[in-house]
Amino acid sequence: MKTELDVRTYNRDAWNGEVGRGNKWTLPVSPEVIAAARKGDWSVVLTPTKPVPREWFGDLKGKDVLGLASAGGQQCPVFAAAGANVTVFDLSSAQLGQDRKVAEREGLAMKFVEGDMRDLSAFADASFDLIFHPCSNCFAPEILPVWREAFRVLRPGGVLLSGICDPVRYLFDPVEEEKGVMRLKYTMPYSDFTSLTDEERRRYSDKNEPMCVGHSLEDQLGGQMAAGFVLTHLFEDKYEGNSDLLSTFMATFMATRALKPVSRS
Repeated sequence: MKTELDVRTYNRDAWNGEVGRGNKWTLPVSPEVIAAARKGDWSVVLTPTKPVPREWFGDLKGKDVLGLASAGGQQCPVFAAAGANVTVFDLSSAQLGQDRKVAEREGLAMKFVEGDMRDLSAFADASFDLIFHPCSNCFAPEILPVWREAFRVLRPGGVLLSGICDPVRYLFDPVEEEKGVMRLKYTMPYSDFTSLTDEERRRYSDKNEPMCVGHSLEDQLGGQMAAGFVLTHLFEDKYEGNSDLLSTFMATFMATRALKPVSRS
């Protein structure tokens, strides 16, 4: 019988562990980065390498910004240094701790809330002007609630910036990939939690590594529109170099900018 793991609990604990292991997405930004951001010189990523165009944000000064599943001491402190009122929301207490360290070090006024990205009941309707949501919903078992909640807590005219993992990333045999061979093995819908045998899953669980769910593009893009958003911009991205074999063939990440329409009477 296949062992059942709870996605939320497993990935919360795994990301807490990643902080101790020094995962690159858990390393706080330097004082120099914050100093530059205070002067208006800053950039952040939603995907592995490509900076998000500054025009996607507009002027951050005085805006209420939610970093959705976006802890790690990287993007959110930059927004605060640029003049935004920032709330960081994440499942991992250790990741939130990295943002708190930067805030204390740099004298930044930020709020920190621990919770599941599918449930933003800690916030009232229309609480934020902008939501920054990097490639993190691959660690949630479902994403349609993420889009619905994001729409609810944004003000009319508010913006959702999201990073997306193409589910094709998860369909190849990882053992063959290490040998330089791309061989399709798995099918959609895909989840490290349900698509793998216990033995295959131990490749990740024995090291307490975060595990992923390959959400369809229908849920990733169509789900935003179904929640009420209007997609306004999109770009693709991939890992640089040869560290990710699939990236030598195609871009497997994308970033989207979506708008919550202003209601018309």
